Amino acid sequence: MYSPSMGSAVAIVTDSSAYLPAELSERHGLITVPLQIAVGGTVRDETELTVEQTARALKEWRPVTTSRPAPERFAHAYKAAAGAGAAAIVSVHLSAAMSGTVEAARLAAEAAPVPVRVVDTGTIGMGLGFAALSAAATARQGGDAAAAAAAALRRAELSRSLFYVDTLEHLRRGGRIGGAAGLLGSALMVKPLLNIVDGRIAPLEKVRTASRALARMEELVVETAGDRPVDIGVQHLAAAGRAEALAARLRERIPGLQDVYVGEVGPVIGAHVGPGMLGVVVAPQLP
Repeated sequence: MYSPSMGSAVAIVTDSSAYLPAELSERHGLITVPLQIAVGGTVRDETELTVEQTARALKEWRPVTTSRPAPERFAHAYKAAAGAGAAAIVSVHLSAAMSGTVEAARLAAEAAPVPVRVVDTGTIGMGLGFAALSAAATARQGGDAAAAAAAALRRAELSRSLFYVDTLEHLRRGGRIGGAAGLLGSALMVKPLLNIVDGRIAPLEKVRTASRALARMEELVVETAGDRPVDIGVQHLAAAGRAEALAARLRERIPGLQDVYVGEVGPVIGAHVGPGMLGVVVAPQLP
């Protein structure tokens, strides 16, 4: 939670789709607004639902839908940050092309008690998480809201998100399939690698088997990282063994690797990608 004692007059707000480890968010003073999810018609904050419950619902093909937070949620977060001493706020969120979260944040910003800059990162998951951390680091080092927002946007632009799904059906049902729709006709014969382009999910490569797809994703991650200082986020849904094994190999293969985080995505992303998803975010560090 934000506190001016952390050395910054700028508070950083993000949303729960960043999926940062809780201790990391707390250490950097991030304020997180939860997205919402409905399972079988019951709406909850995604932080109130376990990934096991979401995975089970998806495997049983029960209706699972997601929604942005109401603007009032952001208004409350902004008011709390201002009350704690923030002179300005940078609100860093998932792609506006995938969610109405940015729009809700902007609506709330209009009536906030202190100036608020809303950043559309054009990404999701740890790509968003690393952007929010860069904003917090810039603010802690004395940067103003403009500098913190610029740092978040730059980190997001430099980062690359790659991911594998066992099936495209969850993306299709959730309306997030984007440019990967063209793969649906051959979905039973291929294991697609996907990425995020211009804020949307897009096809990257078609591979015949899951093992080949995962091996190819690893190669692409190593190529993308090069020898630059980078942070890596390995995220999964009901695929912890795959994720840990991949992270271990990346630690050995990427010379400039600084930090690597392994975690399970929450219900909001999980609802769209389905069990078995494995993704990697390569986030070059800012100079």
